[in-house]
Amino acid sequence: MTELEDKLSRVLSGAAHRAPQAPPGLIATVKTRHRRRLARTTAVRAVAAVVLVAGGVGVAVSALGASAEPRPAVSATGRPEPSADKIPPPIEKVWPQAVHKIPAKLPDGRTYYPQLLLDDRTLLVMTGASDGKRQFLWSYDLGTGRPRQIAEIPPTKGSAIFADGVAAGGGNIVWWASYKEAGSPRVARIWTVPATGGRPRPVTDVPLGNVMEQGHINGLTVTGSDVAFAYEKGGVYRVPLSGGSPQPVKGAERHHILQWPWVGVHRGKAIFRELLNVETGERRDAVVKADEEVRCGVDRCAGVAVRYKTVKVERPRNRSGKEIKCGTRRCPDTVQSQTILRRFVRDRDGSHERELPSTFQRGDDAGLERFFKVTLRGPGNQDVLALYDAETGRSADLGIRPDAKGGMAIPDGGLDRLMTYPIKNEMYVLDLAAIK
Repeated sequence: MTELEDKLSRVLSGAAHRAPQAPPGLIATVKTRHRRRLARTTAVRAVAAVVLVAGGVGVAVSALGASAEPRPAVSATGRPEPSADKIPPPIEKVWPQAVHKIPAKLPDGRTYYPQLLLDDRTLLVMTGASDGKRQFLWSYDLGTGRPRQIAEIPPTKGSAIFADGVAAGGGNIVWWASYKEAGSPRVARIWTVPATGGRPRPVTDVPLGNVMEQGHINGLTVTGSDVAFAYEKGGVYRVPLSGGSPQPVKGAERHHILQWPWVGVHRGKAIFRELLNVETGERRDAVVKADEEVRCGVDRCAGVAVRYKTVKVERPRNRSGKEIKCGTRRCPDTVQSQTILRRFVRDRDGSHERELPSTFQRGDDAGLERFFKVTLRGPGNQDVLALYDAETGRSADLGIRPDAKGGMAIPDGGLDRLMTYPIKNEMYVLDLAAIK
């Protein structure tokens, strides 16, 4: 094995470990956390791209305390291996004001799935999403540890998906579920219930048409007396909470909701480069160079500068010399390799650019456009997931380690303040807004 092959092998191995794995209840989590699914999906896609990465292999994460030029260690096989990174202190030591540790199950033994923070001390959770039983919404007091049942999510015959896209605002909670009743087209039915509790009622039915082409809906948001949403393929709509027919938002016919009232388009490799405030008409265009791939928030963009190169490859052949086909087609004569030139986060106007650690979760939304998940190499070549604050340069160990099979569950991504993940019998609830 050549030195380059050895490096690529280690990169691919690390990428496989960093890819989001299937923790218990993942299917239900994906169904009930649709607003965060895009971040998880893009993280998986980013890992797939590692196969073509030829540059930046073995670069130390200097921003997190590792040596810029680590001295190679020697393995039992005699091959040099990169030295371990300096692991930061546990998150409860670095930002204790942001960490809540609560039991991973409710007092009655039910498994729950965190949805969002209703306020500084109240977590909205859902039960029943993984076992096919009745679903309920609960508020969980992070101070006392007491759950309070808000409502049962109405079961409907013909439902194709669990309650999804949970959002809250103005004292109301909303969600949607996909239904197809006999003789009728498929719809996404939006529901609402007061955060104080009560009987849920339907708001509207959103036509879904061809789900494979147009997708479901996402970005569900409570805005004043209305509910706003977007189709996965683009197009923003709003409807009164009191009920009615969804109406398209002017100027946002191909847009997605980033953070209300900001909407934008997914254009090429610059996600949310162009933003529109649908309430004021203000527009914000981010500075993006030709060689950059970025994902932008309302105020900042994070991404990489990439150099692509087309490389000629020899077609694979079997022992008899006959060419092996790639499926039903001939294998390509060339492949495109990429070299990561730099990793960065900066303001939308191009100012205040800062370097990001080389193993930040590319394509993932950064919490509050500030907190990035990164993977470090710990003792024994074990992956360690950390949280990096781009504003202060501080970092903290999230406490997440690979399981017995080498898989690592990555916490849900999102631009908002909440990050949650289970470790053994505890649920870590991080309120990123508490970090100053």
